Amino acid sequence: MKIKTKIRSGLIFLLAIIITLAVTGSIYVNRLADISSNISIANYQSIEYAKNMIQALDEGDNDVSVKKFETNLRAQENNITEVGEQSATQEMRDLFELYKSGKTDDKTQSLLRQKILNVQDLNMHAIVTKNQQATQTTKRVFAYITILGTLSFLLSFTFVINFPGMIANPIAELTAGIKEIANRNYQSRLNFKANDEFGEVAGAFNEMARRLDDYENSNLSQLMFEKKRIEAIINNMKDAIIGLDEKNHILFANSVALQLLGLNEKDLLGKYAPDVALHNDLFRNLLAKEDKEKLLKIYADNKESYFTKEALEIITAGQKIGEVIVLRNITRFQELDLAKTNFIATISHELKTPISSIKMSLKLLDDERIGKVNEEQKKLIDNIKGDTQRLLKITTELLDLAQVESGNIHLNVEAVAPATIVEQAIEATQSIAEQRGVSIEKHFAEGLPAIKVDAEKTSWVLLNFLTNAIRYSPENSKVIIDVMKKGDYVSFSVKDSGPGIDPKYHISVFEKFFQIPGSSSGGSGMGLAISKEIIEKQGGKIGLESEPGKGTTFNFELKA
Repeated sequence: MKIKTKIRSGLIFLLAIIITLAVTGSIYVNRLADISSNISIANYQSIEYAKNMIQALDEGDNDVSVKKFETNLRAQENNITEVGEQSATQEMRDLFELYKSGKTDDKTQSLLRQKILNVQDLNMHAIVTKNQQATQTTKRVFAYITILGTLSFLLSFTFVINFPGMIANPIAELTAGIKEIANRNYQSRLNFKANDEFGEVAGAFNEMARRLDDYENSNLSQLMFEKKRIEAIINNMKDAIIGLDEKNHILFANSVALQLLGLNEKDLLGKYAPDVALHNDLFRNLLAKEDKEKLLKIYADNKESYFTKEALEIITAGQKIGEVIVLRNITRFQELDLAKTNFIATISHELKTPISSIKMSLKLLDDERIGKVNEEQKKLIDNIKGDTQRLLKITTELLDLAQVESGNIHLNVEAVAPATIVEQAIEATQSIAEQRGVSIEKHFAEGLPAIKVDAEKTSWVLLNFLTNAIRYSPENSKVIIDVMKKGDYVSFSVKDSGPGIDPKYHISVFEKFFQIPGSSSGGSGMGLAISKEIIEKQGGKIGLESEPGKGTTFNFELKA
């Protein structure tokens, strides 16, 4: 039976119960109405006629009473309803005719009264009898309707309880089956015995599950092969690789990662990453979100090795589904960089001795006691002095850079007033500024606190800023130094009115040996790189603000 037919049959069943109750009630109510109607009309009218006829007899023998009697007698003759009422009424007619003709006596009149009372009693008795019948009929109707109503209620209640289940239970079973399929349980099946639409749905569902199961089994071996191939690739990589899911559970770790962490697969795979980090310092550092580019020094390959961490978030459809942590071994590059730094430091140190000798020789040549030189020789000596000075500056910067990169830079930290640093830098650049006609303005905010820094090296950074600002500023312009408090930091800024720097070079200017294309500064490109290292070593921040044609503002901030 189809679902539509089941629903239609159920509604017809309920409608049949309602109609049965309505028809049964209507029949018995009509029957009671008929009985009541007979009692109230026929019998009560006959009693009324009898009463009127007795009143007519009591009024005496006159035309009015006779006419009244005649009228009620004729009405009674037309209202015969009970057994025996016809003969009694006929006898009343015969006696009335005698009474009307005057051929009567008291006995005849008494007999007429008796017949009238007989008719009255007959109708009174009929009323009582019919009332009893109505009462019995009412009780019987109530019993029938009670029984029928009870049966109808039980049937309807059973229908209401069971019929929704015929529809809802298959739907619930189908929903559970769909959830099992969604959970990749392709062995799930629906077992509907009905031959309706649900049976057809169950057949289609089972066929779908069977095909999905076949598809899953047919691709399982290929997926396993691909999984093993990916695992082999990851395990043969020289970088340490660790994979996490979206809930920070460890999915995989290659052999290099296991070796660095000093753990086995059973101690790592499937575990909650923060739990593992509680007992492994290296893994705790790998999970840390800050310092992603921080250099990690790890003892590996029987020596101190250097690694960089890279955390890659795996995002699909805008949602994070996992994370891969890669530790790249940069020991070889670090060793080469260290060798380069040592080489630069050695060469720079070795160059300082011959440069100093050259400076001494130039000083002697410039002394008239040694001998006079002509104008052309004097120009050559001045050129050699300038070149020697630039060479000495480059050598000094290379030595400073080597110290910074090797971590051997020594910071003499002490509490220093910001004004002291500014005054030292201005004093060292005042002569250069006067030669170019550049004035230096300084602005100090009120209530500046002392800062704990290396005063000499911090002054050198500000000196470098001032030197660059004076060099690039046009003649008869001014350079402004601003010192102010920004939260927990004291900010130093140097603003010039030079040509400005294109925004695409704002980061590159702090890189070693970088020079802005087209500039003719004659510098080595190391001053800002060294400045950046010095400020950051002291826990500060360095930066610049500039637009082409609007000048440049270099600044650094140090914690108070």
